[in-house]
Amino acid sequence: MDSKTLIIQIITLISTLLSLAKAVDFDYPAVFNFGDSNSDTGELVAGLGWRLDLPNGQTYFKTPSGRPCDGRLVIDFLLDAMDLPFLNAYLDSIGLPSFREGSNFAAAGSTIRPANAASVSPFSFGVQVNQFLRFKKRVLQLLGKDKEIDKYLPMENFFEKGLYMFDIGQNDLAGAFYSKTFDEIVASIPSTLLEFETGLKRLYDQGARNFWIHNTGPLGCLPQNVAKFGTDRSKLDELGCVSSHNQAAKIFNLQLHALSKKLQGQYADSNFTYVDIYTIKYNLVGNYSRYGFEQPIMACCGYGGPPLNYDSRIACGQTSILNGTSVTAKGCNDSTEYVSWDGIHYTEAANQFVSSQILTGKYSDPPFSDKMPFLLKLKF
Repeated sequence: MDSKTLIIQIITLISTLLSLAKAVDFDYPAVFNFGDSNSDTGELVAGLGWRLDLPNGQTYFKTPSGRPCDGRLVIDFLLDAMDLPFLNAYLDSIGLPSFREGSNFAAAGSTIRPANAASVSPFSFGVQVNQFLRFKKRVLQLLGKDKEIDKYLPMENFFEKGLYMFDIGQNDLAGAFYSKTFDEIVASIPSTLLEFETGLKRLYDQGARNFWIHNTGPLGCLPQNVAKFGTDRSKLDELGCVSSHNQAAKIFNLQLHALSKKLQGQYADSNFTYVDIYTIKYNLVGNYSRYGFEQPIMACCGYGGPPLNYDSRIACGQTSILNGTSVTAKGCNDSTEYVSWDGIHYTEAANQFVSSQILTGKYSDPPFSDKMPFLLKLKF
């Protein structure tokens, strides 16, 4: 075990033990997840027939898993902490997947707003909610008809007792910067969140009662955005992140937080937990060496070398002809040194750190450090 991995694991252990002092049993029978690439476990790949090549998946799965990462995502660590299996993508039907403990509707590239012809993913939030509604309807139709099938399906009461997780919105903001001014982007946030609110209410009407909402991370610290919008150094903050992107994310998050509080007051029989992912990730980028990382912004898997190792013309693991030469976007030797995996997504090591901070409960509203719903099982 190298020193960087050990540091991350020690941080995880300390974060967990601080909360375990007052821990009580807090169990969800199933998780239903909605979002974008931050929590996509294979939905877009299955839905569009795409493929992710190695080195994607190499760290943990040893093969591409449909996740845009070298290994596990934040949601994988959280599911493991809840003693639940990794979620199968709703559209991935190969290998008789089990949906007993939930399903994942998140798809890379997805937005809260409805998709259009230029969208990377057709599976916007409204579509994901529709997929869930069909999923629930079919489950209720099939339950009790065949014992062999039943073991792969959630029980009826799992839909009310389960946890509904959300991590979406970054693509609405990041994508808008290619065609809109900062003021136009900020002005569009209320209508974007109205679309999100509509989806949450549809889920509530279908019996959802436990809502877990991640806010948007520091988009300006992603190599993709630094490469495109950070060529003018005056547009970067002290960490080398694009200021406008981070400012938009902060405004979005303030309004998302207000929406979460509003819905909690409106639906007293429900639980809305808002998780401040932005603060966790920005802290990681700003204090990367303290947590055992060496590269806070440069991509591990990419092309071009320092300072960003990112080229929008060639994705991680792919080979293309650039300027008449065949080049491959290769992975770095040690992904645990990097926060960014491919210029857009985080490495497994960074995802583990983010998860450990979420599990302290102190970045949530309401905070749960006094009742610690997730008991992280450390697997050193």
